[in-house]
Amino acid sequence: MKIALAQLNYHIGNFESNTNKIITSIREAKQNGADLVVFAELCVCGYPARDFLEFNEFISLCDAAAKKIAAECIDIACVIGLPTPNNNPEGKDLNNSAYFIENGEVKAVVNKALLPNYDIFDEYRYFEPSTQFNCIDFKGKRIALTICEDLWNTIENPLYVTRPMDTLIKQNPDVMINIAASPFAYNHDEERIAILSDNARRYNLPLLYVNHVGAQTELIFDGGSLVFDNTGTLADEMPYFTEHTAYYTLTDNGGITFEHPTTLIVKRESDIEQIYHGLILGIRDYFYKSGFKQAILGLSGGIDSAVVCALAGEALGPENVMAVLLPSKFSSDHSLKDAEDLVKNLGCKSETVAIEKITDAFESALHPQFANLPFNIAEENIQSRSRAVLLMAMCNKFGYILLNTSNKSEAAVGYGTLYGDMCGGISVIGDVFKTQVFQLARYINRDREIIPENTIVKPPSAELRPDQKDTDSLPEYDTLDAILVQYIEHRCSSAEIIKQGFADEVVRKVLRLVNLAEHKRYQTPPILRVSPKAFGMGRRMPIVGKYLT
Repeated sequence: MKIALAQLNYHIGNFESNTNKIITSIREAKQNGADLVVFAELCVCGYPARDFLEFNEFISLCDAAAKKIAAECIDIACVIGLPTPNNNPEGKDLNNSAYFIENGEVKAVVNKALLPNYDIFDEYRYFEPSTQFNCIDFKGKRIALTICEDLWNTIENPLYVTRPMDTLIKQNPDVMINIAASPFAYNHDEERIAILSDNARRYNLPLLYVNHVGAQTELIFDGGSLVFDNTGTLADEMPYFTEHTAYYTLTDNGGITFEHPTTLIVKRESDIEQIYHGLILGIRDYFYKSGFKQAILGLSGGIDSAVVCALAGEALGPENVMAVLLPSKFSSDHSLKDAEDLVKNLGCKSETVAIEKITDAFESALHPQFANLPFNIAEENIQSRSRAVLLMAMCNKFGYILLNTSNKSEAAVGYGTLYGDMCGGISVIGDVFKTQVFQLARYINRDREIIPENTIVKPPSAELRPDQKDTDSLPEYDTLDAILVQYIEHRCSSAEIIKQGFADEVVRKVLRLVNLAEHKRYQTPPILRVSPKAFGMGRRMPIVGKYLT
């Protein structure tokens, strides 16, 4: 039996586009002699559809799309994912389902059993878990078809009380097929391979796994669909961050053969390489799927805005990026030159709008209230908010979308101005620690200098007062980021972090800043997720909580 895995980029709620992609792939697979073509979890509607799933019309459109897809399945079968009504009056209204379609008809329906409800996942909000498991017979083979998380309960600390494959294996299947919507994080590919390999080895069956690719606002899906033989050996690995279709043939002895040069086992990329490609895809899809073309950002001459500008240039084309230099009386000459050099190296558009007169006007208007009070954070934030007003005015006038340039370290400790440099349509590096930003800059410059060397090596500064340095307010970034990783990504307490050798007063200061800044993070743009624990939908904290403040 020849099976095609179609790793495609879907668009939530864009039924016409999703359906056409699926039908085109079915036709191509049929021309290439495939017996079965497999698509990803909830491919018909896109993932995650979130509260769109509460609209009856949305579910009806999924059903209409499935019927249109089924009409194409003559002399070929397919597997598609979609939400379907739960016909049992008890439980949630929907199932997360897979249709097995053959000769124009839905021959089998498989419902997801293990519904993730952690981090960015919220499936039990909408779906009823399945308790019935049956294999599918096709072309002399018996298929154990499962959906994403249904194969993820083999770890040492299982989240669920059942394993669907423990039931399915009793029906003597010949192969496992798993359709998934598994989001990207820089460490997730190794975890994914380990868990799926364990399944193939545990059940002594070949396993074919197909994943989404593409970005849905903050969530990035990296593809990397996988094939294992019955010993758990990785037989093939499809490309990451791009659409791809590959073909495989099941052999009678439990093996897998596959056609080249359709795909090759890929070179394992470093974390920074993966983050780079993930951010490029995240920017590109945010603009394309939202119907926007042109980005704008404030370019300070610092490393954060330089990295975001370079990423946007790669994702959208430099001709679609407007970099605006917004110097104040505290901006250094070398920062302006660094920004100008980046614009020249990248080839993007640029404008310069000085803000000194604007901030002077604000300070003059507030003189009766601020009289005889020393310069402090109020005047610093006026500068940042003045820049935001100008950038948003250009957005309104010319149709740009503002890219936020705050990094994860700054977002964590609140080192940014609400309604100032924290505004924007999408936060590009809000899940990238400052130390990783430096690594990204080096990677961007791997072939030629795009980001000026001086931008990379100079001490970071907001340049909102004379001779300001980030370290005036924060620990060195190597120390800060190491603490933040332990607290945010590993959920360690202050006591646990101190035991690792960090200074007591530094740890307590950092954790206090993180918790006090929660109100700021609630009001920032969606953040492209590249880590296992990003700010936003995956990290839900109370604003007025007392713990660790």
